[in-house]
Amino acid sequence: MGQETTKDFSNRLDLVRSKLADWEVDAILITNNNNRRWLSGFSGSAGLLLVSEDKAWLGTDSRYWEQAEEQAPGFELFRFKGRPDVVMLDFVKLAGEVRIGFEADHVTVSRYDKLNSLDGVTWISIENILSQFRQRKDEGEIITIQAAAKITDVAMAMVNSLAHPGITERDLAWKLEMAMREAGATGLAFPVIVASGSNSARPHHEPGDRPLTMGDSIIIDMGAEVDGYCSDMTRSFFLGDESDEQFDRIYNIVLEAEQNAIQKMRGGMTGKEIDSFAREIISDAGFGDEFGHSLGHGLGLEVHEQPNLSPLAEDMIIVAGAVVTVEPGIYISGWGGVRIEDLVQVTKNGVNMLSACPKTPVISG
Repeated sequence: MGQETTKDFSNRLDLVRSKLADWEVDAILITNNNNRRWLSGFSGSAGLLLVSEDKAWLGTDSRYWEQAEEQAPGFELFRFKGRPDVVMLDFVKLAGEVRIGFEADHVTVSRYDKLNSLDGVTWISIENILSQFRQRKDEGEIITIQAAAKITDVAMAMVNSLAHPGITERDLAWKLEMAMREAGATGLAFPVIVASGSNSARPHHEPGDRPLTMGDSIIIDMGAEVDGYCSDMTRSFFLGDESDEQFDRIYNIVLEAEQNAIQKMRGGMTGKEIDSFAREIISDAGFGDEFGHSLGHGLGLEVHEQPNLSPLAEDMIIVAGAVVTVEPGIYISGWGGVRIEDLVQVTKNGVNMLSACPKTPVISG
């Protein structure tokens, strides 16, 4: 499953080549690891891609020659030998004396200075060079993301039995990490977040030694990785036999906001428009200032990638086929917070739910 089995990389090359004229370049140099993997299938940690109208090269060092030949048969392998700065320039020379586009949001000043020292090549800066293609997930990508989401569902469903008074945030996070790995995760999409009590007012709290206590609100945010692709889910809990009035009020506002966004969103809308479906409910309830982050983000080979569901995304069209999170939250300093997050695939007429873990917030103490 996953990126290595989609076998659709020729189509991806065709998509990229169709943009060369628009970018006014003869070739592109890909240096970003995730873009390289998406375009070629090669999952090694080091390498460069060079793509022209009729040629495609993958350059990497001896650690990955066999792997590169297996994973990226559509690319001609250039074997890196010697000093990295020298072999990089030798690699670029394969394209000839041409105009080459590079990833402006990834290439460092130091690397650009080295590239720019090459005679006969004109370098063209291009931002978000492959993000427009990576937003729309193909069937193989969806299957792999679904597998990662299912693993996260399994682990999150264990919270009600794993969480109890006295267990520390750090210990609970470790148990959930183990649960995901035992369920088949090849890695974590990001470190597990367990935030209890007043710590849950911090959206990205790092689990510490605080023990869970009766009456705590608890936010748990985690995601599995399968074959390079990520999942992401958040659930909020109340530790006690019966939740209190404050938790119930905040939880129900956040849940209504999330459900409203999921029910109304569809492909072709802007990120700002979708964000407003949740934000207006939270603001009308008097908690607009307590919802400080965006409603959601794209997800795939990276846990945070384009597109964005945000008040700032007024010009970003959310395409059918994109996979995004929907995660409204309310955070009250000194008390705690509530966030509920699900993963969805955007369609022309709505969404397909990729998260399936029930929302059962009360954990009996």
